[in-house]
Amino acid sequence: MSDATLSPEEQKRLKYYSASQWTLIWWRFRRHKAAMVAGIILGLMALAGVFAEFVAPYGTTTRDTAYIDGPPQIPQFCDQNGCSVQPFIHGVTTKRDPVTLRAISVPDHEKRIYVRLFVKGEPVRVLGLIPTERHLFGLSDPAAKLHLWGTDDLGRDVFSRTIHATRVSLSIGVMGVMISFVLALIIGGVAGYAGGWIDNVIQRATEVIRVVPIIPLYMGLAAAMPKEWSTTQVYFAMTLILGLFGWPTLARRIRSQLLSIRNEDYVVAARLAGARPARIISRHMLPSFTSFIIVDLVISFPYMILSETALSFVGLGLRPPTVSWGVLLQQAQSVRVIEQTPWLFIPAVFVVVAVLAFTVIGDGLRDAADPYADSH
Repeated sequence: MSDATLSPEEQKRLKYYSASQWTLIWWRFRRHKAAMVAGIILGLMALAGVFAEFVAPYGTTTRDTAYIDGPPQIPQFCDQNGCSVQPFIHGVTTKRDPVTLRAISVPDHEKRIYVRLFVKGEPVRVLGLIPTERHLFGLSDPAAKLHLWGTDDLGRDVFSRTIHATRVSLSIGVMGVMISFVLALIIGGVAGYAGGWIDNVIQRATEVIRVVPIIPLYMGLAAAMPKEWSTTQVYFAMTLILGLFGWPTLARRIRSQLLSIRNEDYVVAARLAGARPARIISRHMLPSFTSFIIVDLVISFPYMILSETALSFVGLGLRPPTVSWGVLLQQAQSVRVIEQTPWLFIPAVFVVVAVLAFTVIGDGLRDAADPYADSH
């Protein structure tokens, strides 16, 4: 009987029963609207981070000495002189504060500077490979500068630095999770498959790592990093440290799953057929709960991101001129910032959004991976 002779309901039922495990998970996941929205948000953040040189109008160290601690410049369509189809900002003039005698930047409402897409700006290399002078947006006046989220105390653009920091923080999270994932697969797989005294030794070693106080450990490791190390070396060292101490929880979950299925018929059959332990674990045992491992991986991302942000915030992680969300938030540790330059807290919004998005996606994947969930 061909599919054309079946009723729509029968075709739907046939499609469901012939679908693969991953197809079923995707069907369940896309019904989780909050998880889909979170996935889109994370995707946009990742794209902005990957193409940071193109999206950001300026580099991380580019200074605008005429606009120090300047407030955000929000493009607008109307002002006291009328409206325009094209968005614009006002020019900037410098005046002296009569109370503090500090030089402050104030908008010049008589001067309009229009915002345009794909304008020429600083020469950069997108992905470190593609040279270009085009940026996603900029101003019609090459001499003027646009600061969507204001500037810091050195006149550096907060928007540009936050976009570049997004790439660093997310990449540290990804690389740290991947390192911990590989270690968890190996260590948890050996413990769960072998059992006996091997399992006992591995579990005792895991417990030792779990009870090590993290903050003093990171303080010691941060002090041990040579001062002459480049920012790239510190970046990879930070990623390696987070990965090396992030595997115990996932390893225990993998171990418990393997212990519960190691005496199943298909595992015993593979063992009697002469398959090696590595093949039995990788080809027969792990695929039976791969979906749950993926859920655990996604849920691990927020912890990696928060760890990097917290350590960099207190000066134990990445160091300037490298920018990450934690490094940017180092500038927001004083009461003066809260009172005078609150826009320096914008990177904290990115941290909160990323952590919430990963958490929501993890919840969606957990529900989608449930084999007893309704897929109709």
